[in-house]
Amino acid sequence: MYILPTVDSRLHQQTVADLLRRTARRESARVAIRCGEVTWTYDQLYTLSTKVAAGFADLGVTVGDRVAVLAKNSHWVACARFALAHCGAVLVPINWMLGAEEIAYILRHSGAKVLCVDSQFAGIGKEAAANGTAVERLIWLPGEARGASPPDMTTLDELTAATAHPPLALDSRALLQIIYTSGTESTPKRVMLSHDAVISQYVSCLVDIEISHDDVILHAMPLFHCAQLDAFLGPSVYVGGTNIITGNTKPEHLLQLIEHYGITSFFAPPTIWISLLRSGAFDQYNLESLRKGYYGASSMPLAVLEEMQVRLPQTRLWNVYGQTEIAPLATALQPEDQVRKAGSVGRPVLNVETRVVTEDGVDVSCGEIGEIVHRSPHLLSGYFKDEARSAEAFAGGWFHSGDLATIDDEGYITVVDRKKDMIKTGGENVASREVEEMIYRLDAVAEVAVVGLPDTVWVESVTAVIVLKSGTALTESSVVEHCRSRMAHFKAPKRVVFTEALPKSPSGKVLKRLLRQGLSETEASACIDRGS
Repeated sequence: MYILPTVDSRLHQQTVADLLRRTARRESARVAIRCGEVTWTYDQLYTLSTKVAAGFADLGVTVGDRVAVLAKNSHWVACARFALAHCGAVLVPINWMLGAEEIAYILRHSGAKVLCVDSQFAGIGKEAAANGTAVERLIWLPGEARGASPPDMTTLDELTAATAHPPLALDSRALLQIIYTSGTESTPKRVMLSHDAVISQYVSCLVDIEISHDDVILHAMPLFHCAQLDAFLGPSVYVGGTNIITGNTKPEHLLQLIEHYGITSFFAPPTIWISLLRSGAFDQYNLESLRKGYYGASSMPLAVLEEMQVRLPQTRLWNVYGQTEIAPLATALQPEDQVRKAGSVGRPVLNVETRVVTEDGVDVSCGEIGEIVHRSPHLLSGYFKDEARSAEAFAGGWFHSGDLATIDDEGYITVVDRKKDMIKTGGENVASREVEEMIYRLDAVAEVAVVGLPDTVWVESVTAVIVLKSGTALTESSVVEHCRSRMAHFKAPKRVVFTEALPKSPSGKVLKRLLRQGLSETEASACIDRGS
C-alpha cells in the first residue's frame, strides 16, 4: 500500500479568511464594500479584518471560542465575519428581532465570551449579557450610520490598534459558525457549519446562481441569516465582486440604491419583491442595471412572477431553496425555467445530491409527496449540544430536511410544505402552499398565509389570513367560494381573517407559528372583516 508523504498542513489550507486574503492579492484596488458613506477596497477590507482579528486575540479570544454579533447590516459586521475566521473563532450571529431573554438564551447556550453590538442594540445587548451568560466583553460595531460609541464598551479604534497576527494554520474542518435558526416552526435549532461546508456551498453558488466578479450585489436581507451571509456575500468576496450593504429594507430606499450604484444582483424573499412592485416610486427609478434577481424563503406567486417579467424584463430570475443546515443553498430553479416550472425549486446544485423519499426511505413516484433528503459537503457538522437531534436528522445516512415535496420526471422538485405546516383536516392532508397559490389568484390579495387552527369538528380548520391591496375589498364568502369552485372542497378555507400585516422574520419569512398562536378560535371569530 502506498503511503502518502507528510506535508505541511498549511499547503492545503482553505478557510473563509484565506479566501479574502487571496482576493485582496488579486483585486487589491477593487471596491469590496460600500455602506452608507464608507467605501473599502479589498486591500482595506483584508487589512482591517486582520487588525480586528488581532484585537480579538488580545482580548483572549482563541481558536474555537464563540463570539456573538447582534447588529443590523453594516460594513463592520462583514469585517467582523472575516476577522473571526482569521483568528479561528466561531461566529454566532443573533437575530436582532429577539427579546433580551431570547438573546440571553443564545449567549448562555453558545457559551459566547464576547458580544459585538451596534448602537441600536447596545442596550438590549447589555441586558442580555448580564443575564447569567459567559460574556466577558462587549464590543461596539459602528453601523451604517456611525453614531456614538456607547459607554463601557470596547471601541473599534481600540480593537484595531492591535498589531496584526500572522494567519493561523487552521484545519478547514474547523467550526466557522453556529447559527440559531429563526424558529418559524419551533424553538431555534443550533446549526454548526465548518469552513469546508460553507466554502463548498460558495462553489455551488458560483456555478448554479452565477455569482460573478462583475456583480454589484445589494445586500439588504439580514446578515445574521446565512442566506445573505453565505449564498451572496461570501461567494461575492470569493470572486471579487462589489458589495453594497444596507440594513434599511424600505422599498424607496432599495430602489434608490439600485439606481444610484447600478446594482446588478439582488436577493429578497417574495414579500420584499412584492413591496417593490407595489411602491408608488417603482416607476420613478432606472432599474435597467438589475440583471439578476433571486427569491427564496417561500414560493413566488405565479401572478407576481409574471408581473416581474413585464416590469423588469432585463432581470433574469432564480428561485433559490435550501435551509441553514445546508449552508444554505440546496437547489435552484434557473431563469429559463421560471414559467415552464413555475412553483418548483428546481434541481440540486453542483455539490448537492437530493432525493424525495417515503417514510421508509424509498424514492417516491412522480407526483407523490415525500420528504426531501440530502447528501452534500455543504451540510452541517451537527446541532450544537444536541446529539439526539443530530442523530435523528442524519438517520439512514441522509440529512432529513423536514420539507415535503414532489419530484417530476425531469428531476424538478416542488416543495409542498414543511411537515409541521401540513394541515390535517377531516382525515385529509392539505398543503397550505397550494391553498395560498389559489388565493393569490384574486386580484385584491397582496399577501396571504394559510394555517391550520384547532377545531372540534375537523381537528384542524384551514384558515386563510389575508392582507388586501390598498383600496380593494373582499369578503370571507367570496374567498371561500373562489377556492371551492377550483379545488377540492376540503382544501378550501373554513375561515378567512383579514389583517393589516403578517408577522415576519427579518429575512422575510412569514412566521406561521406566531399566526397559529395568535389566532385562537375565539380571536379569529372576533377579527374585523374589513373587506365585508
